[in-house]
Amino acid sequence: MDDKKKKNSKPQSQHRRAPSAQSHPQKPGLEVRVTAAKLLAAAVDRKISLDGMIDPVNGNPAYRALSDADRALARAMVTTALRYLPRLEAAIASLLDSPLPEGARTLQHVFIIAAAQILHLDVPVHAAVDLAVEQADRDPRTRRFAKLVNAVLRRLVREKDDILAQTAAVSPIPSWFRERLVAAYGKDEADRIAEAQLVQPAIDLTVKADPQTWAQRLGATVLPTGSLRLPSFQGSVTELEGYAEGAWWVQDAASSIPPKLFKDAAGKRIADLCAAPGGKTAQLVAAGAMVTAVEQSANRVVRLKQNLERLHMEAEVVAGDLFEFRPTDLLDGVLLDAPCSSTGTTRRHPDVFWTKGPEDIAKLSALQEKMLRHALTLVKPGGLVVFSNCSLDPMEGEELVARVLADTPTVERAPVKAEDWPGLEAAITDVGDVRTTPAMLPPTEGTTGGMDGFFASVLRIR
Repeated sequence: MDDKKKKNSKPQSQHRRAPSAQSHPQKPGLEVRVTAAKLLAAAVDRKISLDGMIDPVNGNPAYRALSDADRALARAMVTTALRYLPRLEAAIASLLDSPLPEGARTLQHVFIIAAAQILHLDVPVHAAVDLAVEQADRDPRTRRFAKLVNAVLRRLVREKDDILAQTAAVSPIPSWFRERLVAAYGKDEADRIAEAQLVQPAIDLTVKADPQTWAQRLGATVLPTGSLRLPSFQGSVTELEGYAEGAWWVQDAASSIPPKLFKDAAGKRIADLCAAPGGKTAQLVAAGAMVTAVEQSANRVVRLKQNLERLHMEAEVVAGDLFEFRPTDLLDGVLLDAPCSSTGTTRRHPDVFWTKGPEDIAKLSALQEKMLRHALTLVKPGGLVVFSNCSLDPMEGEELVARVLADTPTVERAPVKAEDWPGLEAAITDVGDVRTTPAMLPPTEGTTGGMDGFFASVLRIR
């Protein structure tokens, strides 16, 4: 066969068993790739949250056994693989004569982790290929495919640019969720949202006061929300000026919107339900509110208290079920940032698309509605309930609020006005709710664009 035919031919999916490498010493970089493939398999096949697996204390044992540098590399490999998963799958499939055998999930994960490195990460491609081959050869389940791994990945390296161009038309989000986005936002906006989740998010900060001054001190950009967006940043935020003194905290720009919808919170008695980790509680305290922070999770209560202590802020913290929370006197306001499917946060948590499904959205929507109806009973006439979550799905936002308003005559919407949010007018809906998406906020010089997908509605007790 001449060279041209060799290049254009596709590798076969069956090969004779490659020699075992079990007796060879462990190659540097192999363990981190084995761990990355395990984490990917757990997220995609077993629907396990990546956040839990990479927890430095209680996370996956193989991950915790890695050095700090290798943990960072494993996270980069897995998050990149999840972010581009449909395109990576399409890239590998295009280089195979026939689909991988049934049950060859372990081999598929080896391919995907390697492809993520070759196509999207700044790692030596020869290392990505060689270590993937080694990984396949050391696992009895994949050993007979080691030569196939080598052939496919070397061709992926050679044809990288063409394959990137060919797979660019593949939506990077799962089809079940893309269909929901198209139904809610239309095809063009759905595609923009899908592409936006590929962009590594910037770090946003909420400051206690004087954002302009802190923007100058930190070299940051002031966003329409009043948040600060840091330029490309390497290192720990704990090393930045203002951290030790509690002048600011990390909070996505979209997440900072709901507390501001109270407008004049000074002197008001406001409960923040589902309060941890405490960013929204801190905003309300900084605005002068008397805040009761309610949180059910004991671990999250600890984190909430620690964050308030660092910020030198005080709030009444109630550890318990929000459904059992009944203040002695009705409140001026309640902020309910409800637990949701988190589909608006996939720039930071790309595993969400693969660990959640339509059934989760339906279940969480029902829970949120129950929470909202309870929250409405805690507020006195004239008071406000701000309901929010970080879901892009109308079932958890617009549809839920419409249903509550339709059968609760004592509650009315207090419309948010677009003119009160210069630069974010597109986020204010026709009826006066807030709806942000990852495709909002264009990039500026030195910073990336985008923000989390959030929904918020302000309801007033008649």
